[in-house]
Amino acid sequence: MSPAEFAELLKQRDGILILNHRNPDGDTLGSGAALCHALRRVGKRAFIYHNPQITERTDAYIHTFYAPEDFRPETIVAVDIATPGLFPKGFEGHVDLCVDHHPSNSFYADETLVASEKSACGEIILEIIEALCNDVDPEEATLLYIALTTDTGCFQYMNTNADTMNCAARLIALGADHHKVVHDYFRRVSKARVMLEGMIYSGMRFYRDGKITVAFVTRKMLQDAGTTENDLDDLAGLPGRIAGNMLSILIKEQENGTSKVSVRSTPEVDSCAICSQFGGGGHAMASGCTLNCDPYEAERQLLKAVDQVWPA
Repeated sequence: MSPAEFAELLKQRDGILILNHRNPDGDTLGSGAALCHALRRVGKRAFIYHNPQITERTDAYIHTFYAPEDFRPETIVAVDIATPGLFPKGFEGHVDLCVDHHPSNSFYADETLVASEKSACGEIILEIIEALCNDVDPEEATLLYIALTTDTGCFQYMNTNADTMNCAARLIALGADHHKVVHDYFRRVSKARVMLEGMIYSGMRFYRDGKITVAFVTRKMLQDAGTTENDLDDLAGLPGRIAGNMLSILIKEQENGTSKVSVRSTPEVDSCAICSQFGGGGHAMASGCTLNCDPYEAERQLLKAVDQVWPA
């Protein structure tokens, strides 16, 4: 399916609820909000699912799009959600349409558009909006710029390519507020975040002469640093900053006793193949999964899985 064909499906629908994923990032939220804004411009009644895990930083950009409590959707559209296991807390139901850039998408929706070559789902949404509205307004451009920059680590991650940079240039030309987005998402962090990063770095473990780095975020670390959910964006990129690293694993202890895992790698290692052994998925160089154990047992199981995918 092309973005234009997806736009045609949206034109036939109304009463639209746009779904974002569990532990939402800037891509699922920025893309969803931009699509919601565009749908309203063409006369559709559209809202975003009010995910309880949305942080204050992104809430400031998208709070006007949340669905009211009495809204009863006619159409559910999932944005940047690879599998039903990533549905947000509180949502249960059938998904009509899905737009995604994860090659691990399980095609759970009635109609699905997947463009796995895209660095961010926002790149696909840009093309859908252009087909839907024949233009893109500055607010949509800013929201899509949030999607693009957060999913590429402000163009530092290995998923960044020439098309990514061309898309960024287009969005700025369309009115995206580059300076505000970069300031809000990449130039300022809280004191608690700095304290937490120090704990993460000091507790890292190294394997295979530093080619593998494992980092932990425990509930006690979060408490000692005084963090809130607003301080936890993009922790997954930290362990991969070590020189010589080829595979980095961040293991975050959850309140329910499980461990949320983020895996990042260079092209030599398939992150998705590692995470898929635990029911997760994502991209070849950036994937995630959840293990039903404490962080240190999760480390043991993950290293065993790494040996199967990437023999020493």
